[in-house]
Amino acid sequence: MTVQVPTTLDEAVGLLAETPQAALLAGGTDLMVEINAGHRRADTLIALDRVSELRGCSLRHSTLTVMSGTTYAALESGQSAQLAPALAQAGRTVGSPQIRNAATIGGNLATCSPAGDGLPVLAALEASVVLRSATGSRTLTIGDFMAGVKRTALRPDELIERVDVPVVHGWQGYAKVGVRNAMVIAVASTALVLDRTAKQIRIALGSVGPTVLRCTHAEGWVNDRIDWDRPDAEHADTAALASEFGRLVALESRPIDDHRSTAAYRRHAVSVMAQRQLRRALSAPAGERDTDV
Repeated sequence: MTVQVPTTLDEAVGLLAETPQAALLAGGTDLMVEINAGHRRADTLIALDRVSELRGCSLRHSTLTVMSGTTYAALESGQSAQLAPALAQAGRTVGSPQIRNAATIGGNLATCSPAGDGLPVLAALEASVVLRSATGSRTLTIGDFMAGVKRTALRPDELIERVDVPVVHGWQGYAKVGVRNAMVIAVASTALVLDRTAKQIRIALGSVGPTVLRCTHAEGWVNDRIDWDRPDAEHADTAALASEFGRLVALESRPIDDHRSTAAYRRHAVSVMAQRQLRRALSAPAGERDTDV
């Protein structure tokens, strides 16, 4: 195996242009497991951990820019956690502290597992993914980037440069269930965002479809029934509103039976989590993003 170790972004995309069949190594928490298990072969690796341009977060015109090499541990606190608390909340559920200090948001995106903890949050926040090659860059919506089960729109000569996350004014949160309380792959997950500026409730689901799902029908239904002049007011029919919203969310999920859970349980789980998150979002004080952060 040949390992290339670029130190600049230009050098990295140059190497990728020369060897587009090379595997990109960021944190290695997914890739090295597959290689060591014999599920994937890589004759050439391009290690990105010394490319400092691919690490860090910044705020640009109401958009949180997260570079692809930023670890989940780095997203747990600081400015990024204040501006995108649901992403920090999801990050704290990723594996162990050792994993979170290695795993990167770009690696999570490139793996594109339906169970990836950061992906439902990025979908609900309507993030964009910026891809870079030696010939230039292009920007895709998160929905266009995720093509299927562990499939993305990445071309062989491209890497993920950064993720642009709109800063939302309103409550946001992430929830997941698994077979134990920690260090677990999600059996089902939900990310809900109340966007006061856009006057929208948005929800995305993980582990209940071939890729992360947005529940557009459920979103449209609930958005038509919220008093957006007083979105933080206690609705007289909040319980009924949340119950029907949860039912509609479950109908839009596309789970399967597998070794970790049944489709029926996954539908039930996303319904319950969606109901709880909607009630919390509607009762949260104006300006509050997440009561757990």
